[in-house]
Amino acid sequence: MRARAQQIAARLSVPRPRLETTAVRGAGELGSLPYRGGSDDIDLDRTLEMLTERPVPEDEDIIVRDRTRTTRSVVLLVDVSGSMRGERVRTAAAAVGALAGELARDNLGVIAFWSDAAVLLEPGQSVRSAELLDNLLRLPAKGLTNVAFPLQLAAKQLSQVPVRDTRVILLSDCVHNAGPDPRPLAAQLPRLDVLLDSSGEKDIELGRELAAKGLGIFRTIHTYRDVAPAISAVFAAR
Repeated sequence: MRARAQQIAARLSVPRPRLETTAVRGAGELGSLPYRGGSDDIDLDRTLEMLTERPVPEDEDIIVRDRTRTTRSVVLLVDVSGSMRGERVRTAAAAVGALAGELARDNLGVIAFWSDAAVLLEPGQSVRSAELLDNLLRLPAKGLTNVAFPLQLAAKQLSQVPVRDTRVILLSDCVHNAGPDPRPLAAQLPRLDVLLDSSGEKDIELGRELAAKGLGIFRTIHTYRDVAPAISAVFAAR
């Protein structure tokens, strides 16, 4: 299973979200930066300050206005309950491995859950994809599915992070059969996107409701090949 999951993770490619440069849809804060061949919007005041100190300027002494990418805080919630056994667990593990590689420069948290939950990675910790994948695969697929508990843990992890830079991604069949109603908890999150594994038993209605409550998007996943485009859609959505 480990070898299979690693093969799938290596084949998945999740493009990073495209950076916007318009004032309304920009992906980061507009600031003054040294010119490096990008923006041509010169910050005249800052540039003149630099030129008074350096009569013979270099390219980087020209200060421009550009958008800088802010670090995102993302918490992945991965269902490893009894209904997610077999090929579904391999797909989930492969998705985690691939996403860990793509989100290594962000604050990434990973929580595996069943009727209980295990925090595999705290936001801000260094991401080691192979180690993270091994730790996930060591967890047996067992028990009922308590979707509410990981939502509660994710909210706690993100409580100190600015809302505009945070999101939770739930990868599950959403067959919730343990614990309290997860809908109110979804509504308390800054944003919740739902990737629903539809290859077997599933609760599409609950998945859609959770995404709606969390002001996120809902995507169905039939095989591991659907993970990359689904994640791309999640990060492309504003």
